[in-house]
Amino acid sequence: VGISCAAALKRKYPDSAVRLIEKDATLGSHASGRNSGVLHAGFYYSDSSFKARFSRDGCRRLTEYCLERELPINRCGKLVVARSESDHAGIDELKRRAATNGVRVEEVDETGAREIEPRARTVGRALFSPTTASVDPRRVLAALTADATGLGVEIATATAYRRRVGDIVSTSRGQFPVKFVVNAAGLYADTIAHDHGIGRQYRILPFKGLYLYGDERERLRTNVYPVPDLGNPFAGVHFTVTVDGHVKIGPTATPAFWREQYAWFSRFRLGEFAEIAARELGLLARNDFGFRDLAVAEIRKYWRPRLAAMAARLVPDIRAEHFRTWGPPGIRAQLFDVGKRKLEMDFVVEGDERSLHVLNAVSPAFTCALPFADYLVERVGELVA
Repeated sequence: VGISCAAALKRKYPDSAVRLIEKDATLGSHASGRNSGVLHAGFYYSDSSFKARFSRDGCRRLTEYCLERELPINRCGKLVVARSESDHAGIDELKRRAATNGVRVEEVDETGAREIEPRARTVGRALFSPTTASVDPRRVLAALTADATGLGVEIATATAYRRRVGDIVSTSRGQFPVKFVVNAAGLYADTIAHDHGIGRQYRILPFKGLYLYGDERERLRTNVYPVPDLGNPFAGVHFTVTVDGHVKIGPTATPAFWREQYAWFSRFRLGEFAEIAARELGLLARNDFGFRDLAVAEIRKYWRPRLAAMAARLVPDIRAEHFRTWGPPGIRAQLFDVGKRKLEMDFVVEGDERSLHVLNAVSPAFTCALPFADYLVERVGELVA
């Protein structure tokens, strides 16, 4: 989202200097380089949401982008299966959303589902999304970065935001004059917004996600997903076919105790730990939005046989012993409304005449990046007019 927005700003304002600052030594160290790589077609989301507005066009545009740039893409589609007849109401709702959002899906019966993916199991009905695809997110990010620098965007890595005072932004590598700030800082979007007096009611609540990779003996033709709980921001355990044809199951969505807790005490920050752990203890005690139930269920997924058993409800013939390698973890920067005590399900963007802040850009933000960036540039134009 950040690199796409920087490029879109430079196209809109070619005579203005556009500088992107990144606190890490390379781009894509976090969500952009660690996501599943799935381009989501856009039929999960209610028609009134930003996600619905941007995912359909984002999937199409990134697919075209990968084909034009000759970037790897696996146009394998997605099969959404019913685990029981109680999932049929969810299939009906997904079909309705697909029609409203202008997304192509095909309903199939059990025989049709087996023709698409012989190993998948469904109860009575299933949905197939032919436009869902898988890409290599790091290759896409590298191409978008080359586009941005070619337009004249200046990229400053190893440059962490510190504070803004007037028309000066202080960083770990000095000060920069600035007229307008766009904040797409992911796990730290809330802290930068608060420095601008924006989004005080929000805090980032981090969730760690892991996928379990299958060996060469496990192959599927298409992604296989369960009918989702549409009141939950997480998609549930599913099968993802990667851009190179490998299969992985997951992800987990375990509460993390600080923002970049990728492994044990990786990037540990005492202040973050104290704040986030205290908030999560409160959520556990009250079980707000089912947090306690979610935490217990997600922790159990770290036991490989448990995760494999959940996946086997979708593809019964998988072998747990074929899934032994955990992939690199990712952290979901999930926005939490402190006052309402609820998770934000959609993208959240707030700003004023000096700044614009992408407070919540969870899945499918990678898919949505190009049209979402165009929207952000429109908002900048409205705020500075």
